[in-house]
Amino acid sequence: MSKGKKRKILFSLSIALTSFVTFNGVSNASAAVPTIEERVALDNKLEVKQARTSNETLQDWKKWTNDHSYSLTSIQPETVGKQKIPANKFEDLEMLKPLLHDKRIVFLGESSHGVAEFNLAKTRIIQFLHQEMGYNVLAFESGLGNAMNAQGQIDKQTAQQTMKDAIFPVWWAKETLPLFEYSKKTQNTDKPLKLAGFDIQLQGSFTNGDWLQNSQLAKQFGEAEKQLTEWSYSNDLKGYQKVKPSIIAVYKQVKSQVSLKEKELKEAYPSEPHIVKLMERTFADRIHFAEEYVELTIKTIIELEQDKDDSYLKTIEWRDQAMMENLLWLAEEVYPTEKFIVWAHNDHIRKAHSEVKGSPDSVKLMGERLPDIYKKYSYVLGLYMAGGETANNLREPMAVLPPIKGSIEDILSSTNELTHLSTYATVKMNEGTHGCLSHAYHIAGESWRKV
Repeated sequence: MSKGKKRKILFSLSIALTSFVTFNGVSNASAAVPTIEERVALDNKLEVKQARTSNETLQDWKKWTNDHSYSLTSIQPETVGKQKIPANKFEDLEMLKPLLHDKRIVFLGESSHGVAEFNLAKTRIIQFLHQEMGYNVLAFESGLGNAMNAQGQIDKQTAQQTMKDAIFPVWWAKETLPLFEYSKKTQNTDKPLKLAGFDIQLQGSFTNGDWLQNSQLAKQFGEAEKQLTEWSYSNDLKGYQKVKPSIIAVYKQVKSQVSLKEKELKEAYPSEPHIVKLMERTFADRIHFAEEYVELTIKTIIELEQDKDDSYLKTIEWRDQAMMENLLWLAEEVYPTEKFIVWAHNDHIRKAHSEVKGSPDSVKLMGERLPDIYKKYSYVLGLYMAGGETANNLREPMAVLPPIKGSIEDILSSTNELTHLSTYATVKMNEGTHGCLSHAYHIAGESWRKV
């Protein structure tokens, strides 16, 4: 800005503030109007600070990121032998200890479910948190009943089958399998890593019903599960409302048998000591799901065809409220003395998701809905992509778009710390293409740039 222009602006300000500015200790109300020379002298004494440009602010963020970053020596899960993993294998993760020493829950997020490197990095972090910091419960953004089933039979089946039973297919990946192999090996130790789920969404039938010892009721239960799945993709609201009472009646009948079949349940699920509590909760979830959520999904399908999204936003909030309630129930009723690791998408675990640009500010997800005490004693680690490939929820490969200027990916990309450059290609399992490998990823802790 030129001196002349600066003086012109300040001159205008001095006129506007004549009633409030004091010259030589005398109020302007009684003083003579200052001369041009006096105004110029005053102008020269004033320090003018220009507003920071967006580029300057961005550079400040990038500098801060460089000054507060750590590098990981590896994202590959550690090999587990007969003994526990040597502590020196986790030296690069020691920096997490002062951040997490008083935290009961560590949320491990991801910006996509289809990134193989996320699965690898999270598995290694989980190994560290479990072995070195005593986090003994691993809760997934997957069905509460499905994880219950997987944990209950973990000693009776392969790690791969446990993975398929416990979590949504988006995570059925070669890179995720070491996590379930690790969990299986810990079961006979004095500190097993227990599997849990907190999602309410349908994920296939969570039990075959053999423990009921009533083939007719078990068959009715299986049919009810199939019906709920089909109706969740329907646009026939009146049709569902007509059959809903009969579906709910089946779930209520089966739920009433849970406490009566404690012996049979424990025999069917020997590695899950809380099987009765978890089974009752799962059936309560199914009833709640049938009562409210299915109708919301049907309304969503109808409204999206009309370019409306009111019901869609309600389904998002409904699900996240249910997930939060399940997570708190696990923490308070099932494992009240244990520390938790939570595996979920970044969106669900952010504590202020509604403030993220592009998010509906009226929609608050699980992390934002947590009671303040849980926000205080939890910590979020979010994983973000910076390049390469990912896969959508249908397991179809997609290119990762270049980071947008000013985005968290752009800022984190300014440093090579916490970055792993990959030369791998997409890997396949028997089921086909799974999560692709991105060429770079970043981890941002909750304390990242707290200003």
